[in-house]
Amino acid sequence: MFQHQVAGQGAYLRPRRRMAERLASADDGGRLRDALATVPRHLLIPEALRGEAYRDVALPIGDGQTISAPGVVAAMTAALELRGHETVLEVGTGSGYQAAILARLASRVVSIERLPGLAARARTALDRLGVANVVIYLGDGSLGRPADAPFDAILVTAGGPAVPAPLLDQLGPGGRLVGPFGSREAQRLIRVRRTRDGRYVRELLGHCRFVDLIGTHGWVD
Repeated sequence: MFQHQVAGQGAYLRPRRRMAERLASADDGGRLRDALATVPRHLLIPEALRGEAYRDVALPIGDGQTISAPGVVAAMTAALELRGHETVLEVGTGSGYQAAILARLASRVVSIERLPGLAARARTALDRLGVANVVIYLGDGSLGRPADAPFDAILVTAGGPAVPAPLLDQLGPGGRLVGPFGSREAQRLIRVRRTRDGRYVRELLGHCRFVDLIGTHGWVD
């Protein structure tokens, strides 16, 4: 949900569209493709790296963190199977890019970031882009956000040892959780569905490597 255009948003339009066509299928009616083609990734990374914005690579964003490669963002977002009405919890705001993509595909995004500097920069960037349906909280993402639960979808953008129990508790019936879990060196990308009768069904989506999920139900910093 972008309320206005900002300076620089129209730059890199061709590489952004090429990236979107390459990474997103039309299975969702083109909604993910359009989100990738619309959100200006170059405005959500350090200025010195903007020339790399539409390559399919992860990039550093400061504080020892990275912005995921666009292909990873596309795959994880697609796995949430968003239709537009959902409230989504994002664990790990980072640069704000993933939140901006989710904002195009869901009704409301609640994002949690543990690092104050990143949270502040992401909020500023999203405000400049006019993204009005993302709220960012500073805190331990492994605990989720009980005050806003239940969630239709939960996206975890850092690797933890196991799916945090509080996140499963906050996933609504029929909801989907997607995130990387395993060792610190390598994780498996997992999707968990909560059935209408309260069971959890897990699916392996692939192998990956993310920055650490730090928190009560993650790794110790």
